[in-house]
Amino acid sequence: SLLELFLLAVGLSMDAFAVSVCKGLSVHRGSMKQALTVGSWFGGFQALMPFLGYLLGITFSSLITSIDHWIAFVLLAFIGFNMIREARSDEENESNDRFDFKTMLPLAVATSIDALAVGFPAGKIVPAVSFIGCITFLLSAIGLKAGNIIGAKNRSRAEFAGGLVLILMGIKILLEHLGVISF
Repeated sequence: SLLELFLLAVGLSMDAFAVSVCKGLSVHRGSMKQALTVGSWFGGFQALMPFLGYLLGITFSSLITSIDHWIAFVLLAFIGFNMIREARSDEENESNDRFDFKTMLPLAVATSIDALAVGFPAGKIVPAVSFIGCITFLLSAIGLKAGNIIGAKNRSRAEFAGGLVLILMGIKILLEHLGVISF
């Protein structure tokens, strides 16, 4: 149903939303172009991953499911540690202010790789992934702006907190998939 699809889309987009907020903490001025860029990366990958999972079938999807939590953990921890390091440095460093391929690709993969295992009936895959991509696009763009507003006054503290949140998200994803915790 549409309600179930909406709830699935919101659930899948929560990691992207949280990372968008963290990204927003690190930018000096959250512009519409930056919000559209973040929304496009995260929404695009959130739509692409279940579609790829559908195309590649159950076999490949089960292989990815066995390691996706490690991939997400490593990417989020690496990015989080870099944010903390930059927040603690005395010099003004704007590397988190970038929205280029090298910066956005790891974030987009880390927030969407778990969607590879989401299954849809054959006739509904394109509308479903389109809807998921649109919801993620919207929430990610809003997240970037919200993070920018929150971080405007205390950028280095906010960037430190954002890095810590990314690391904790990576740990949470890892522990959930290892069965240590459940949410």
